[in-house]
Amino acid sequence: MPGVGAAGDGGVRAVCVAARFSSRGDVGYSVGMILRGFCLILALGGAVAAAQAQALHEDAALDRQLETIAAAHHGHVALYAHNLKTGETASISPDLPVQTASTIKMGILLDAAEQIRAGKATLSERLVLAKPNQVEGSGVLGELTPPIALTLGDTLTLMVVLSDNTATNMAIDRLGLAHIDATLRAAGLQNTWLYKKVYVPAAGPMPADQPQFGLGKTTAREMASIMQRFAECRLSLDNKPALPGDGAICGAVLNMLRHQQDRDSLPRYIENLDTSEHGSAIANKTGALDQVRNDVALIASKNGPIVIAGFTFGNADQRWTGDNEGERTLGKLAQAIVRAWSPDGLDADSFPWEDPSAGRPVERH
Repeated sequence: MPGVGAAGDGGVRAVCVAARFSSRGDVGYSVGMILRGFCLILALGGAVAAAQAQALHEDAALDRQLETIAAAHHGHVALYAHNLKTGETASISPDLPVQTASTIKMGILLDAAEQIRAGKATLSERLVLAKPNQVEGSGVLGELTPPIALTLGDTLTLMVVLSDNTATNMAIDRLGLAHIDATLRAAGLQNTWLYKKVYVPAAGPMPADQPQFGLGKTTAREMASIMQRFAECRLSLDNKPALPGDGAICGAVLNMLRHQQDRDSLPRYIENLDTSEHGSAIANKTGALDQVRNDVALIASKNGPIVIAGFTFGNADQRWTGDNEGERTLGKLAQAIVRAWSPDGLDADSFPWEDPSAGRPVERH
C-alpha cells in the first residue's frame, strides 16, 4: 500500500491510537472495530511493501547457487550477504535466530565504539587482568600470570585477533553486560543478545531461550548489520550527524578485524595473498562450537565492499580442524558470492580501512 510508513505514517499512528481507545468506550464500538480493521490492513500493507522492496534487491540467481551449496552441507545454514555498492542482497534463512558463538564479540565491539565516541571509555585506558577472569578456550591470556595491565584497545584486539575468551570477559566487565545489550537494542537489533560472560554461568534472571543459545543469539541479517555499520562508519544510533572522531574509531575496529587470524571459513577460497605482507582484503570475526561454525566478514572486492554473515549449525562434522565441513561450506558460500558480484576478485586497497567515513559507500536504489 503506497504511502504507508512514509509520509502517511503520522496519520496512521493517530488512527490506530483512536482504535486502541475504542475498547475503553471512548468511541463507539462499531467505529472502533472499523478503525482497528483499517489499522490491521495498513500494517499488513506496510509489511508487504517492505517485503517487496527487499525482493527488488534480492539476487535470485545467486540465492539458487547458495541454496545448492547449503543443501550439500550436513547440517543447517543461515546467511545474509549485502553488496554495499549496488544494494543487492542474497540470503538463506536470514532472520532465523541462531547461536552466535564468538561472533557476538561484534556486539561488544559496537558497544565499545559507542562508549568511546561518547567519552565514556578510551582505547588507551588501562585494565588489569585478574585471576577470576581467566577462562579456558581460545586465546592466550588464560595461560599468563596475573595481574597484567592491558589497554582497552589491546584487550579488544586480543578478543578479535585470537578470539581470546579471557580478554572478552575483561571487556564485558569494563563495558557492562547490560550496557552492551542496551546498545544492541538502540541499534535496532531485536534478536541479537549477549547473555553472559564466556565460560561463566548465566547470572540473574535470563530469557527463557538462554539455555538454547548459550553465550549469545543473533540472526544473519542482524549480525551483518553490525559489520555494515563499521563499513559505512555509521556509529550514531539515533541518526544524529557523525562526530569528528568516528572515522578513527571505525578504522581502529576494522584494523582489529582485518588481522583476525582464523581464515578458514569465509576467506578460505577467496583470499590468496600473504596478508601479513600485503594487508588483508577481509575483516572478519569467526565463532565456533562443536556443532557450530560461524563467520561475519567485510570483503573489499574490486567491485565494491561486500558484507557476509554466515552461520552453520547442527553440523555433523564436529572435528576441530581446519578441514571442518562447516568451515568449508562457509568458504564455498563466500566464493559463490564474490564470483557473482565481483568476478575479478578482491582488492584490499579499494577500501579506506583507516577511515571508512572518508569513502562511505552509498547504495543505489
